[in-house]
Amino acid sequence: MKVHEFQAKAILAKAGVPIPRGRVVGNPEDAYQAARELGGPVVIKAQVHAGGRGKAGGIQIASNPEEAEAKAGKMLGSYLTTHQTGGQGVLVKRALVEEVVPIAHELYLGAVLDRSLSRVVIMGSTEGGVEIEEVAARSPEKIFKEWADPFVGLADFQARRLAMRFSSDRQVVRQLSAVISNVYGAFMSTDASLVEINPLVVTEDGRVIALDAKMNFDDSALYRRQEIAQMRDPAEENDLEEEARALGLSFVSLDGDIGCVVNGAGLAMATMDMVKYFGGSPANFLDIGGSSSPEKVLAAMRILLADPRVKAVLFNIFGGITRCDDVAKGMVQALREIGTPLPVVVRLTGTNEDEGRRILQEVGLEVGSSMEEAVQKAVAKAAEGGQR
Repeated sequence: MKVHEFQAKAILAKAGVPIPRGRVVGNPEDAYQAARELGGPVVIKAQVHAGGRGKAGGIQIASNPEEAEAKAGKMLGSYLTTHQTGGQGVLVKRALVEEVVPIAHELYLGAVLDRSLSRVVIMGSTEGGVEIEEVAARSPEKIFKEWADPFVGLADFQARRLAMRFSSDRQVVRQLSAVISNVYGAFMSTDASLVEINPLVVTEDGRVIALDAKMNFDDSALYRRQEIAQMRDPAEENDLEEEARALGLSFVSLDGDIGCVVNGAGLAMATMDMVKYFGGSPANFLDIGGSSSPEKVLAAMRILLADPRVKAVLFNIFGGITRCDDVAKGMVQALREIGTPLPVVVRLTGTNEDEGRRILQEVGLEVGSSMEEAVQKAVAKAAEGGQR
């Protein structure tokens, strides 16, 4: 789950990370009032779940309250199109009006789970203000890392060591050490999956401030983080993902053209890997769980058919406790009801798999005898360009 910048900053501020003075507004009049209260020039930042706001006009400077009102009036209610939103853009409903901070240096600070080591890694770079992926590709030596011990957390000496990579000024290092420790604390205390401050700035008078902030959270932990769950903004999320969540399906939209319907998260990941291996591109992660319920298959197909990029559908079902013939009957019932125009390829294995395959073949569905064969068939069908 993602939250807006102002929400992420509120969480970080509560953890002890300094942030600029600011106020969230929903109309030009409030922007005028906020600018008056802050005094001096202000920055107006569109609150949308997308990066690259600055290049798209979503971050603007206003020198006085009148200019803040005018620029907020143009921004609010408009559609912001960035490299992450594609051609349709996202509606700007709120903006963050903040004081302008005199910047001396821009840094990068982030925390994320390193799955290869099963540890939280704190990353820093003196190349702030640009995407960390660009820094990693251009100058990987400029990215510094410290891994937190899962039992004792991030040690003070690790925070200091990382801080000293940023600066040689003792006062700045002291502040940076505290910010690094507090960012780790915020990450752990909220079940975050990502904390990113870009840029983290050192001001001309030697203060360390989080000028921007991004936080993502583990959906599976939201049941125990109700204060975080309440920050969800459904209007900013993918409509198909919202529908899947309401139906109890695990769904993540991707950018490929092969719709994948799988039972089990591990099998879903393996399926997507194999689709890529054979030259295809998955359109989604979609786990329907262990049920053979026709309703779930029907819901899955409706979600896939709502994505105009999908050219073929791949079912990869393992029948363990659930019998394959029951799964096949549910699939046939659902597909008959929805009448999909796309080519469908099925891999079905497990308990009563022969009977399940027979049921599917009787209605003309293409069945792969192995996972590799089914994936290759789906990739070929997508390459042919499934017609709706």
